[in-house]
Amino acid sequence: MLAVAGTHGKTTTTALLAFLLDRQGRSPGFLIGGVPRDFPFSARLGSGAEFVIEADEYDTAFFDKRSKFVHYRPEIAILNNLEYDHADIFPDLAAIQRQFHHLLRSVPGNGRLIVNGEDAALAQVLEQGCWTPVERFGLDAPELTWRGEMLSADGSQFRLWHHGQLVGSASWQMLGRHNVANAVAAIAAAAAVGLAADRSLALLGEFGGVRRRMEVLGEAHGIRVYDDFAHHPTAIATTLAGLRARAGTARVLAVMEPRSNSMRQGAHAQALPSAFDSADEVHLLARPELGWDAGRNLSAIGSRLHVAASTDALLQTLWQRALDGDHVIFMSNGGFDGASRRFLDGLSSPR
Repeated sequence: MLAVAGTHGKTTTTALLAFLLDRQGRSPGFLIGGVPRDFPFSARLGSGAEFVIEADEYDTAFFDKRSKFVHYRPEIAILNNLEYDHADIFPDLAAIQRQFHHLLRSVPGNGRLIVNGEDAALAQVLEQGCWTPVERFGLDAPELTWRGEMLSADGSQFRLWHHGQLVGSASWQMLGRHNVANAVAAIAAAAAVGLAADRSLALLGEFGGVRRRMEVLGEAHGIRVYDDFAHHPTAIATTLAGLRARAGTARVLAVMEPRSNSMRQGAHAQALPSAFDSADEVHLLARPELGWDAGRNLSAIGSRLHVAASTDALLQTLWQRALDGDHVIFMSNGGFDGASRRFLDGLSSPR
């Protein structure tokens, strides 16, 4: 089993790893926590030796508060990154780190850990004790086992290095520094089961991605509309940075529903203003049941901030403010009352 864990990027990395194995004849089984574009379903048994699973740190059940992934016992595990999240389950970062340590202790000594070598929280997890071979990946530190080097500001082109040796270059449709890191991790895990890194790198251009991960819904009146799953300040920031690099000088309008338990409790409220630095406007849905004052907590955003108490009110403001050439991205880990498609459909109606 190959498991993909981390606060961010699990679904994309799991889908990518399954894709790389599948396209190279391994016919893996997989369980992906999203809708992959390269497969007609999110889960299958497969006929090959490998099974790829998205390893979630959320609790197992009401009677078992251990993270789900402690039950998987993978031979290969990717640890993408680690930040505080799931405030309804974990009191602090140390509690999540403890669960990640349980995960890495379950990987056998003849297995492999593919670990983000630029993540301080994961370094602390490894320091608690590790008896499995570790390969570190990232984008900046030259001593990393696997390193991605961005060739374009939006991350659509990058080079891959392994032990300081150039593997090759890739061009693909994914955006952002975070997705380059996801790709490097997936290629490293595929190499751990015997797949050539240069071949995996060459296949990236065929990867279709996952729905609701910077998914382009359509364009009307010159306004391009995206749907995205980002719901943590870091994910919001990296997603918007990737879109900003692609959009150039065009306006980026970020539309967000604070829906996750951590968001509704206000666990990330202080970090949110800076997460929107790459956006020209921020439109936030602050339902009456939101547990914090969005206007006051996000006041640092200034005049760029527009707060609405209902989805209907939010859409009315957006339809009034969106201009030809804008990029409008909806971000939520839920349905957002269908806001993204309603907005796109409304653009095609008389305005």
